[in-house]
Amino acid sequence: MPTLIFLASSPRVAPGQLTWPAWHTLRTADRVLTGSAEHPQLPYLRAAGIEVEVTDPDAAALVRAASDGALVWLAAEDGDEDVMRAVGTALIGMADPPEIEVVHGAYDLPGARFLDLVTVMATLRRECPWDRGQTHASLAPYLLEEAYEVVDTIESGDLEALREELGDVLMQVAFHAEVAGDFTVDDVAEGIVDKLVRRHPHVFGDVTVADADEVNANWDKIKAAERGEDASIFHGVPMGQPALSLADKLQRRAAKAGAPQELFSDEGTGAELFALVNRLRAEGRDPETELRAAARRFHDRVRDWEDSGDA
Repeated sequence: MPTLIFLASSPRVAPGQLTWPAWHTLRTADRVLTGSAEHPQLPYLRAAGIEVEVTDPDAAALVRAASDGALVWLAAEDGDEDVMRAVGTALIGMADPPEIEVVHGAYDLPGARFLDLVTVMATLRRECPWDRGQTHASLAPYLLEEAYEVVDTIESGDLEALREELGDVLMQVAFHAEVAGDFTVDDVAEGIVDKLVRRHPHVFGDVTVADADEVNANWDKIKAAERGEDASIFHGVPMGQPALSLADKLQRRAAKAGAPQELFSDEGTGAELFALVNRLRAEGRDPETELRAAARRFHDRVRDWEDSGDA
């Protein structure tokens, strides 16, 4: 039966890693054509004994050739959508047009589009003067800004904006990995995967837990073992974070380690804020969240005042 088959694959899947239906289609076709002699699949197809003709992507010629049997067009990595549209136009008015099929030779795995981000960042780092001039220090403010914007979208409940802002944070991670030189984004991913597996023995090992509290307890034990016996209880707490969240983090670490209550007392104006953080923590409330909520309510009240015309 006259058939024109578009065989599409993914640039995020290694060449030669085609699905069984794709290999079957290639082996049983009367002819296999493609538009570029540099197509990454060609060496693997030819190694499998499949003859591939390289020709210009002429839609009318493809339709005529398909009238003689099963013709496979090996699409470029971008999918050759312009070719497919031109073929659709060429079929209009034909008395006996060939059947058109699309066969997917490879499917992206979850997370495959992250490879596109890595590729784009490598290109920007190489070819864009601004990106090429950045350092970890110069990028640090952007990472903080993007993280705050993520928090803002979470609080507003705008999921579409959250998707975009998470992308901006992900870009910062890829950017820093590209800047580093001494390690790559694969090293970054490997490190966090190893840590997650190591700290979840109830998922990836033979440890049994009853609830989330036991999960947290195991997490703390594993972290303590990783830090070593001589490490401070404050190991890993970034002292450069905002003061309110810093106070809360330090207090939580100290309380968990059994520090005496008198160490939580101090004098001066800052001590009053510190004591308030201590009280909120004891009540199970997050001081940063409480203050941000109050600030957001204040923001809304002032905007309403502005809009009322009384400003």
